Amino acid sequence: MVINIYAVGMELTPALRKYIEDKFNSLEKFSSVILQIDVHAGKDTNHHNKGEIYTCSVNVELPGELLKIERTAANQYKAIDKVKDHLRETLAQKKEKMIDSKRKTI
Repeated sequence: MVINIYAVGMELTPALRKYIEDKFNSLEKFSSVILQIDVHAGKDTNHHNKGEIYTCSVNVELPGELLKIERTAANQYKAIDKVKDHLRETLAQKKEKMIDSKRKTI
């Protein structure tokens, strides 16, 4: 599983890089399904909103499929957590479907 991390509109600090790597490495149990993860984290440029809005989007390459998940929050770490949680649920559903389809053919 390859994790590529990109910063958008801000500097990628070592602490943020480590946090992202730790969060997405926890999805290791789905490594048979995941080929590559691209994480784009940064500030959103919605000039009409008050305060800073952070966004995190993830492109996950699966065999024959590409998942895109994007979440925003007032805190960068919360946006990353939201994306990871949604991605974990989606991957669990995909893995269960794969297992069910194999059971049906046997």
